[in-house]
Amino acid sequence: MSAPSGVTVPSAPPSYEETVGINVSYPHPYPVPEPGQKPDGKGMNPPPYVGQPAPVNNPVTVQTVYVQQPVVFYDRPVQMRCPSCNQMIVTRLSYDSGALTWLSCGGLCLVGCIAGCCLIPFCIDALKDVDHICPNCSAHVGSYKRL
Repeated sequence: MSAPSGVTVPSAPPSYEETVGINVSYPHPYPVPEPGQKPDGKGMNPPPYVGQPAPVNNPVTVQTVYVQQPVVFYDRPVQMRCPSCNQMIVTRLSYDSGALTWLSCGGLCLVGCIAGCCLIPFCIDALKDVDHICPNCSAHVGSYKRL
């Protein structure tokens, strides 16, 4: 299959460099100053816009914020970060007489345990309120009220 005489065979399409204009001696679409020559302002640098302030380069500050989930206190030790000394701790428990202790004592008195048996709720930790204390700095970090 040869081309008939008089018909020109198209050549290969232009390369990427020729199409884009890389390393090719085509004229530039905008003027480029020669080395050592100052730009004359004709299309080189656009004029500043009227009414628009010049951009200011402000330094960007980054601040990392750690959000701690609220701690719910119960009658068991809790692992948490102490808000006072900022250390990871397991709280120490302290038991204090609260409303449930006094109501239990009053209920036992009404039943007839008045010979000292009504004081038994003050010996039972399961009826007392619980205070959570930091073992490092002894700060009170939370409470659990039974009633």
